[in-house]
Amino acid sequence: MSLHAQLSPEAQARLDSMKRNSTISSIIIAILSLVLIGLLLAFVFIKPFLKETPVIVSYNASIPTEENMETKKVSTNTAQKPSAPSSSSAKVIAAMTTSNVAIPIPEVDVPSPSTDFGNGDDFGDGWGSGGDGAGGGGGFGAIPAQMRKRCSKEDRIQRLTETGGNEKCEEAVLKSLRWMKSTQAADGSWGAGNKNAMTGLCLLAYLGHCETPLSEEFGESCLKAMTYLINVGMKANGMLASAPASQPACYEHAICAYALAESTTFCKQLNINVPNLPEVTQKAGQLIIDRQHENGGWAYEYKEGQGAHVDVSIVGWQMQALKAMKVTGLDFKNLSRCSTKGLDYLKDKQNGEGAYGYTSANGAAHSLTGVGVLCHQIWGKESTSDVRKGAKYIENKFKLDWNTVDADLYAHYYAAQAMMNRGGTEWK
Repeated sequence: MSLHAQLSPEAQARLDSMKRNSTISSIIIAILSLVLIGLLLAFVFIKPFLKETPVIVSYNASIPTEENMETKKVSTNTAQKPSAPSSSSAKVIAAMTTSNVAIPIPEVDVPSPSTDFGNGDDFGDGWGSGGDGAGGGGGFGAIPAQMRKRCSKEDRIQRLTETGGNEKCEEAVLKSLRWMKSTQAADGSWGAGNKNAMTGLCLLAYLGHCETPLSEEFGESCLKAMTYLINVGMKANGMLASAPASQPACYEHAICAYALAESTTFCKQLNINVPNLPEVTQKAGQLIIDRQHENGGWAYEYKEGQGAHVDVSIVGWQMQALKAMKVTGLDFKNLSRCSTKGLDYLKDKQNGEGAYGYTSANGAAHSLTGVGVLCHQIWGKESTSDVRKGAKYIENKFKLDWNTVDADLYAHYYAAQAMMNRGGTEWK
């Protein structure tokens, strides 16, 4: 007789429930295991295709302990340029706040452009009949065509050769720029007297050779000069003269405004953000327009009325500065009308021979004839009879003899540019 154990119905139901729960748990565990394995495999195989986000490093500039300076945060970054002919990266110096001064120069290493950058033309050829047009040229596309020629070494050498120059011309320019760099003060200025004007002239020389804050050899010096002039303008609401109530103020302000306007044009196109540069340039340019004398010229101390001293020499610098202002892209009120009045003033100072006088046509002297000719050229009047007569006078009367009374470099500054723009036999 055999005995068989038999489960009660209740026990059988509990056993079946346990089996179902065990089966479900096993399925869930298997699914989770498969998901985990899939995630691990995905991480291993996909990781090589993922790009890491670059780390952005910010720079906090130290500020000199002057009572009138505020602490700023300054960041220096590099950004790729679209096939610029003379640089592979652009430096950005961005202030996070606004104050009455610019910023100190950050002591950081920034990728420099190629050595071809900064081998350009002088200002005379740069403001000739090329006008305000823009064209190609990679990163320099929006800069006026004649200004862009400064930044092409090949183009410069070709034009040097065609106009009687040679490699010694380039050597002489570089020697001068290196001398200037070696004599620059720690605050970015030059000279002992009329420091602002001297700094403006040196900055113009840099820019005339296409040196900007991106330049490998002169970039730091160039940026320090810009910053010095910006600080001057921020403290004086756009006035750039060291002594606004002095006779040289009209010269000093115009020279500095001219330099900052060119700086604005280059820096804007190359995406070099120098804090307060456009603002100071805007105020400086508008000051020239607003202080124009009623007769169309400009006077010592920018005075108005009949007792003010107005002359052709003063007018020359204002007209150059205004031309540089025009191509910045900034908005100036009454700029065109102001330049037209300036040219009208000059026309009134030219005599029948073509010479321009100091304060009247009767007091004409060849030393200022280049002023009148150049001002007409840069404002699109290069084909007028006034320019032709003036150039003929320079050709027949002008002399530059070293170590004599005819070694007048101020006259030569204007005459050389005027005749270079004329070209042909007159330039020769």
